[in-house]
Amino acid sequence: MDLIRGAYTENIVTELKLGTEKPPMPFSDARLLSYLQHTYWFLPSVAACRAMAKLLKKRSNRFYDEYKVIVAAGNSAGMGAQAVEPVYNAMEDPQRTKTITLSCGKLSTGVTVKPWTGIMMLRNTTSPETYFQAAFRVQSPWTTKDESGDEVILKPLCYVFDFAPNRALRQVEEYSCQLNVKETNPEKKVEEFIKFLPILAYDGSSMKEIDAAGVHDMAMSGTTATLLARRWESAVLVNVDNATLQRLMNNPEAMKALMNIEGFRSLNSDIETIINKSEHVKNTKKEKGDDLTPKEKKRLTEEEKEYKSKRKEIQEKLIKFATRIPVFMYLTDYREYCLKDVIEQLEPELFRKVTGLTLKDFSLLVSLGVFNSELMNDAVYKFKRYEDSSLEYTGIDKHTGTVIGLWDTAVDTARTGAFEKGY
Repeated sequence: MDLIRGAYTENIVTELKLGTEKPPMPFSDARLLSYLQHTYWFLPSVAACRAMAKLLKKRSNRFYDEYKVIVAAGNSAGMGAQAVEPVYNAMEDPQRTKTITLSCGKLSTGVTVKPWTGIMMLRNTTSPETYFQAAFRVQSPWTTKDESGDEVILKPLCYVFDFAPNRALRQVEEYSCQLNVKETNPEKKVEEFIKFLPILAYDGSSMKEIDAAGVHDMAMSGTTATLLARRWESAVLVNVDNATLQRLMNNPEAMKALMNIEGFRSLNSDIETIINKSEHVKNTKKEKGDDLTPKEKKRLTEEEKEYKSKRKEIQEKLIKFATRIPVFMYLTDYREYCLKDVIEQLEPELFRKVTGLTLKDFSLLVSLGVFNSELMNDAVYKFKRYEDSSLEYTGIDKHTGTVIGLWDTAVDTARTGAFEKGY
């Protein structure tokens, strides 16, 4: 609370040394204060929202007395659109008042409160979607008309404040990597993204804008080889939604390749069960809604459990293939070659023995969307980046080049572009 209004005692000496160059804080810098009349604070729980409301009213926090504090959390705050009304009522004339809205999830999706210009991220979340859904609440345009009828922009900028750099930058990194499927260089993806969302990092004394390489480095700090290895056990590496399973079932060659492997013998009937029962449950719920009888509800619940269980089973079996890929990173010292080429040229038979699939079959499954090559590229990139840092630290630098081979492509870390497949 003291930090964001520029009154954090541990920083006083540093700020005196900096003079006029001291870093801008949300509730102390005049440039920010004029924009941050209405802010949204994203907290972890209803109890946390109520505790924060009490903290803001303490005598030691008199600075916040001129802000109306709205607790948009718990049943008393209303549901959906009803929860927005108290916020607008408290704002009255938004250009003349100041408010702080405290919430742990309400109003973070599907609503628009135009006067919000800043969001305080005060909770942990591992989902980039949840993070940015909440962050996007403050980017809704806010305009008005002047006396001559011309449009006046009241909100030219908006801000996201996060107090856990690793968490924030990891979200930026993961979210940007999912946005552009055509680009293969993870650093280039982040670079494109931060053109629209510049990132300023405060290190305790100064605030500086960081580039794409800085985002990667800061997001990676504190990680371990174990955590990187676990990326290959992630459910996001494989897709088992109905559309992907339907594409798989419509491709006899892919089905034959998988059904030759122990554990996938009943794949055809399993996929049919998943698609048919999930569609049946969805359509029945849509048609009947609340008019379902207890007997129908029970039957639908059983069907739901069955198809979800089979879907998870298929997902876990497919993940086993992905977990066997990293071993092929160590087949050669030539790290500029992509893994797919290394396997093809050096050990195609070993790949078949390790995974049970030929490289051609595996590539077919990737093309059908069963395996996510974008995330596989990202996982290889992060592992090699981490490995290089570890080797350099011990005085070993086996890889002096700037080209890094990923799963099915290679990127040049010295350039912004990426090499084509099969480099």
